[in-house]
Amino acid sequence: MLRILTYNIHKGFNVGNRRFVLHQIRDALIAADADVMFLQEMQGEHLRHQRKIADWPDLSPLEFLAENIWPFQAYGKNAVYKIGHHGNAILSKHPFERWENINVSPFPWASRSLLHGVIRVPQSQDLHIVCIHFGLSGKERRLQIRKLCARIDSHVPHDAPLIIAGDFNDWLGQAERFFHEHLGLQEIFRVTHGCYANSFPSWLPFLPMDRIYYRGLNPVSCKRLTDAPWHRLSDHSPLIASFSS
Repeated sequence: MLRILTYNIHKGFNVGNRRFVLHQIRDALIAADADVMFLQEMQGEHLRHQRKIADWPDLSPLEFLAENIWPFQAYGKNAVYKIGHHGNAILSKHPFERWENINVSPFPWASRSLLHGVIRVPQSQDLHIVCIHFGLSGKERRLQIRKLCARIDSHVPHDAPLIIAGDFNDWLGQAERFFHEHLGLQEIFRVTHGCYANSFPSWLPFLPMDRIYYRGLNPVSCKRLTDAPWHRLSDHSPLIASFSS
């Protein structure tokens, strides 16, 4: 059984950026007990926050979340600025064979990438995993979806198990045609519940922004995490799912 979670952690701040809640996010993630976590808006470094926030961790935010629980990590920068950077991250209890961060930004002002890794899962084929955070405009997302499809076609064998998860910013469901018809992917909430999970905003979710697509695996269960403390943390609700090979 493989348990995965996808979550836009809002750089470790709560809604409106009023409080730094990375410590509470870590506690909640440990309680969720996923084997592999797909995290978006992972703060890699922020020199001003590091100086001014009293409980900013001594480790990097990624190392702080992963410490003693998820020994294998991959991080890809999406946005780089003078005082730091943030992007996508994958935290895993299983080792990586390899991983790569691929720029899918169609415009200079929209810094986006997809993080593609291959992990070794005991008693199973190597699992391809892709963590994504797509853009806000429809044109931008369509270009990013095409680049993602090209990446999967060229780097993932058709018989290899694959999970693509993250913040799609795709409330109109435009990705479905490409993912289902072109890549043969299914979305676990649509398969098991008949519709996407509404995951944004976390205090009253009504937009299906976050997804978990898969192929070559058997879905077992899935759930949107909305109970306390999740609704007091990021502006997104995390999604969690279990698969068997």
